[in-house]
Amino acid sequence: MLFIRYGCKVNQYETNAIIQQFIEKKYEIVDFSKKADIYIINTCTVTNMADKKSRQIIRQAREHNKNAIILVTGCYAQVNKDELQKIDEIDIIVGNAQKKDIVSIIEEYSNEKQENVSKIEEEKEFQDFGTVTYTEKTRAVIKVQDGCNNFCTYCIIPYAKGRVRSRKPESVIKEIEKIVKQGIQEVVITGIHIASYGKDFTDGTKLIDLLEKINKIENLKRIRLGSLEPNIITQDFVERLGKVDKICDHFHLSLQSGCNETLKRMNRKYTTQEFEKATDLLRKKFPNVALTTDIIVGFPGETEEEFNITYEFLKKIKFSKMHVFKYSPRKGTIAAKMKEQIDARIKEQRSNKLIELSNKNEIEFLEKYIGKELEVLFESKTHDNYIRRAHNKLYKCKSTRRKSGKHYKNRKNTKARWIRANRSIKLKKCNNFVTIV
Repeated sequence: MLFIRYGCKVNQYETNAIIQQFIEKKYEIVDFSKKADIYIINTCTVTNMADKKSRQIIRQAREHNKNAIILVTGCYAQVNKDELQKIDEIDIIVGNAQKKDIVSIIEEYSNEKQENVSKIEEEKEFQDFGTVTYTEKTRAVIKVQDGCNNFCTYCIIPYAKGRVRSRKPESVIKEIEKIVKQGIQEVVITGIHIASYGKDFTDGTKLIDLLEKINKIENLKRIRLGSLEPNIITQDFVERLGKVDKICDHFHLSLQSGCNETLKRMNRKYTTQEFEKATDLLRKKFPNVALTTDIIVGFPGETEEEFNITYEFLKKIKFSKMHVFKYSPRKGTIAAKMKEQIDARIKEQRSNKLIELSNKNEIEFLEKYIGKELEVLFESKTHDNYIRRAHNKLYKCKSTRRKSGKHYKNRKNTKARWIRANRSIKLKKCNNFVTIV
């Protein structure tokens, strides 16, 4: 079997869950260097380009083995099943609500094209894969929530993932306890909209309640959060979060635009004033916090004045890093039908300007840590068992020789040659520390 995954950390988690199911059934998992009898392609549909990439890999899989079974699942399959039905290379189409049943769907396949896609908006319960312990890294992604109720005008995901559905806390705790026993020391709490965790519960349980429970798990060293909406950052949330001592002080707050008029057209549920208050609360509680964000440039109707307002707001907030995206019309969304679509050249210019600002902020953020010691968790290894990637609580780096899954301290050298944060930084052994060079 060969698995191909595109998209978000939720897809990563679900792919790992499906792989584990097949391994338990004694299937052999291979990479693209070998021919497989079965190809499972877990797709993304967040942009039209994501759809295109999925179609390309589907055809490549068929070329790889003309006699293989090809199963396509994920958000592209959920939203555009009719389009996929027209692709001859596909044997089976499976919607997001049926992912848990893929093993049985494969084993019952009878050489006729099949479609297993239900109405995702009718799903009321979180699809729990049970305890997922399969991971290729020394940290694990933990899915705690699915679906979104926000319906931003540029986003197709609510139609692909359905409404908010939360995972029961006891299921989350059981999974983390088990993977910690396997040596995993960091978990990344993820979902489609984790700020909405618990909204479908009747007992009032919220995300902060779950984090407090996870924090009590013995031998777990770190809890990292996925993307958050600024509305969840209240005084009470931050005060309680500050007592979760295993939390990584890196928070990704999804902004999208620094102009209130643009935010309204996007149907975002906050103002820039509210967003700024959220960053102030986090910086007050976590003095060394790393704040990152997503920004869309060239959204329909974004005037030069609106862009300049966004630019000035971003200068004021001074994120540690910004992920800048040029707006791309997504078929099936409200924004794709809006008038005043922005010329590609203008999008490129605005994107470059924000990337330049991001790079400047990133270097300044990193330079604050020159001479300080930070603990890193080495993540992956090369073929000769040397480590080449690591994480501290703020960024990624590279190393030459260390054991995977171990924590070491990281002392930043004052002569360090700084590059963009979240890009690899070469390390060498220096006494009992790892020093950036």
